[in-house]
Amino acid sequence: MSGQASVDPGGSAEQVRRPGVLRWIGYALGAGLPARHRSWVLHDTTTRTWALRHMARAMIQLAVPIALVVLLVPGPLWIRAMAALGGVALGLFFSIAYMTETLEGRVKKAGYPAGTAARVRDRAARERDQQDSQRRRAAAARRAARYQGRRDG
Repeated sequence: MSGQASVDPGGSAEQVRRPGVLRWIGYALGAGLPARHRSWVLHDTTTRTWALRHMARAMIQLAVPIALVVLLVPGPLWIRAMAALGGVALGLFFSIAYMTETLEGRVKKAGYPAGTAARVRDRAARERDQQDSQRRRAAAARRAARYQGRRDG
């Protein structure tokens, strides 16, 4: 995605620059990114897969404490694994519950006004709905023409 142009809410085209692996891990853990990755943060929080991306970041955040539980807590492995699984389930539950607030915080940290990510996602959803509607209308018109041709012929 590096080198992709993205239109920000202000209307100006910015270059989308993906951060490196270490910067992304820091970003997933809550650190901010340099200004050159500003448009990527908006893209990351508003693309079609924004919820899956959020879940991936949440799993990165949960990885260290879960690994510590499995490796350092005494007791049988199955008990430690079940405790880790419970921790993952609880962590993901809270992550999902506060997903939009967390994303808005990331976008705000990148320098956009609060509410930007929601506006961009809403606009993209409306555009997708319009495109789907046009596609369905075109398909219906093709079917109607095909059946009209059969009836006339």
